[in-house]
Amino acid sequence: MTTQKANGKEVSHLVFGPQFSFYRKPVWNTIPLKAISLYDAYAYITGDYAKEQTEHLRSIPDKKAADAYKVKNFDYVTFGGTFTVRDDEHLILPSDLLCLDFDHVPNVQMYRNQFLADPEFETALMFTSPSGQGIKWIVPIRTCCHTYQQIFAAVTNYVKATYGLIPDQKCKDISRACFLPHDPQAYINPKYVPFNAQR
Repeated sequence: MTTQKANGKEVSHLVFGPQFSFYRKPVWNTIPLKAISLYDAYAYITGDYAKEQTEHLRSIPDKKAADAYKVKNFDYVTFGGTFTVRDDEHLILPSDLLCLDFDHVPNVQMYRNQFLADPEFETALMFTSPSGQGIKWIVPIRTCCHTYQQIFAAVTNYVKATYGLIPDQKCKDISRACFLPHDPQAYINPKYVPFNAQR
């Protein structure tokens, strides 16, 4: 945990959001490199770290070949929390973040705008998926009273009823991997931006 000065007082890094594990490619590397914040993920996504891989992936017409390329060439995170090994049983600390993954969305920009305006869930982070045809929507949750899977099921029902979309059901696992693509238009909630990064 780090601290910064604000109005003469020390402010915990937790003000800028929870942390979760970051992993280097390929996806079968299940040992995290470090824990990062939402802003760290945002800086990675909006930077050039995965630009070349993202452009190449979107140029592959065959889905099977594209999937094979993706799992080998993209770094990833487990938004659900920090882990010693990427496995539900090796959770260190939950992040209280839920990653909703929507594939083959008919109108990516329209749904991104609708999610940002959602009255029930405050967006923490949102970006277009590596394929360019989906959306990753990360929202804060509370796991104190319900399990991660129970919360995921409830949110799935809400999203289906409200938007007619069903998120990838594999995301019910708290250790689910989420690949980090290049998206210069990614959104981060301003409250998760550290003071020294605000303009």
